[in-house]
Amino acid sequence: MKFIIGIGGVTNGGKTTLTNTLLKTLPNCCVVHQDDFFKKPHQIEVGEDGFRQWDVISAMDMEALVNTVKGWQENPVKFARSHGVSLSPAAEQSDSEEGIHILIVEGFLIYNYKPLIDIYDKCFYISIPYEECKRRRSTRTYTLPDPPGLFDGHVWPMYLKHRKEMENNCGRIEYLDGMTSKEDIYNKVHESVQNSLLNNL
Repeated sequence: MKFIIGIGGVTNGGKTTLTNTLLKTLPNCCVVHQDDFFKKPHQIEVGEDGFRQWDVISAMDMEALVNTVKGWQENPVKFARSHGVSLSPAAEQSDSEEGIHILIVEGFLIYNYKPLIDIYDKCFYISIPYEECKRRRSTRTYTLPDPPGLFDGHVWPMYLKHRKEMENNCGRIEYLDGMTSKEDIYNKVHESVQNSLLNNL
């Protein structure tokens, strides 16, 4: 059985932390990070707000992301091996899709691209309030540092715009409070995924 989980959310909300914890505990689990599909800096347009438009869907090669997901769907065993993912002994013995194979698609705009919306078996979204998001973002080190005013002038307004768009696109999302402990978030998601897997067996 193939099972795809979406882990979406606001910038610095805890998506990667949750994803990395799930990777360690779910069987035959691979991940596709949306951040790995950003275009080169010179390909990112400067918007009317004066900032490079990193927080919009056109900043990423979404077609390549979809093709990567399709590659996993076609052969999760081969995909796992090519990405250095340890498989269960049963899955390792065969090139078939015996057992459970899980893919996590993680990113901040994974529910804003129509060709991706229908592939998810489970959709999660982590939210945190403005002040906490701004505080966390200020403590992160990025390859290209945030210019002054980027958070208020671009990042947060784009988050609000895309969240509204996402809510209109996808009605199956389970919302998670990013202010609760990492353990609580993980436990809630893990239990929800396990229940869905049991129901699909």
